Amino acid sequence: MSATLLRVASSPSLEVSNSTGLHDSFGVVKLVDSSRFLCRDFVSVRAKKSDLKKRWKFCSLSTDMKYACVGQSGLESASNSPLLTNVLASTAVGEVAVSSEQKVYDVVLKQASLVKRKLSSTGELEVKPEIVLPGNSSLLSEAYDRCGEICAEYAKTFYLGTLLMTSERRRAIWAIYVWCRRTDELVDGPNASHITAAAMDRWESRLEELFQGRPFDMLDAALSDTVAKFPVDIQPFKDMIEGMRMDLKKSRYKTFDELYLYCYYVAGTVGLMSVPVMGISTHSQATTESVYNAALALGIANQLTNILRDVGEDAGRGRVYLPQEELALAGLSDDDIFAGKVTDKWRSFMKSQIKRARMFFDEAEKGVMELNEASRWPVWAALLLYRQILDEIEANDYNNFTKRAYVSKTKKFLSLPLAYARSMVPPARKVSHEMKA
Repeated sequence: MSATLLRVASSPSLEVSNSTGLHDSFGVVKLVDSSRFLCRDFVSVRAKKSDLKKRWKFCSLSTDMKYACVGQSGLESASNSPLLTNVLASTAVGEVAVSSEQKVYDVVLKQASLVKRKLSSTGELEVKPEIVLPGNSSLLSEAYDRCGEICAEYAKTFYLGTLLMTSERRRAIWAIYVWCRRTDELVDGPNASHITAAAMDRWESRLEELFQGRPFDMLDAALSDTVAKFPVDIQPFKDMIEGMRMDLKKSRYKTFDELYLYCYYVAGTVGLMSVPVMGISTHSQATTESVYNAALALGIANQLTNILRDVGEDAGRGRVYLPQEELALAGLSDDDIFAGKVTDKWRSFMKSQIKRARMFFDEAEKGVMELNEASRWPVWAALLLYRQILDEIEANDYNNFTKRAYVSKTKKFLSLPLAYARSMVPPARKVSHEMKA
């Protein structure tokens, strides 16, 4: 549900673009008027649409459900979470290595607590008025409008879904989406080769400034207003930047734990950014933590789906985002991937990978129905469309070396009514012991 929540892509080519969380789930976005919108420390990123096709590198995860959820049912208390009961490995006398899932869960707890503190007596989030910016009084409105235009042009399906939200939520989601895309383009856009670690540090400093109400440009102003009105914390944004730093220096992931943290950084963060804006239904009986965790699960599912779809494209860039340990257990190596030949070993390996991705989608579904009624449609659409990419990989006989799995325009449009119907289903209510008796 995450926005990783929100991964409905509707780029001009009508391909389901790399996910989600918001970025690619929203579609491909061109950074417009870079001379006006981008910090002077960064190179211009204006380019043709075809040059801006980006490929999210989504990591695969363990089939062990310990990575999938905080509370297996989606409604269980955090104390029963397999994340908390995961055994941590000792590294030295007196030292304990905290697992990646524990690190992520700590962030989930913090974000959930922020939301709970901001809930009104009616169970709705109290939205603050717009911040007052110096200078042109129409700047903020223009900034939000520009964010909406970007979504409308490059993420048509998702944009339509956001129109069902309240005005405040709709505009806030647009602002988050644009920031995520700008961040991603720094390391994966047409000028990524010019981006250094120092440039990422400057981008993070700029993020801190906008969170303090000092935006650098118009698009920053929209996000600055958003984080002032909603209980959105800076940590997921900083974590996303950390994921971008990893892409500058790393092209292999040995263990599931490494991959899980990377997966959170580049996709799961989007869900944590988005849930406070999406809102949770006043009828929901789920814990806030479980809703956040379902958002995380959707990001992981989308991330894994992207990696499976883009194996061949990533290999062409010298990158392998499949866990090295798992490849070895299947009798495969990087050489097999670079050779690009579909074998029985590869088919068997891919079947297990697809099964895992679907497991995360199943976990994410439990949280989508707990969202605010007006926010469910775009999330359901994202989930259903991304699931179908896995079907297409199977239909291509697991050849993700030379064939790109994509969902046709017809299938996309047929999915939208189903997504809308599911968005109308209210959250499940707990059955009391008296009713059971």
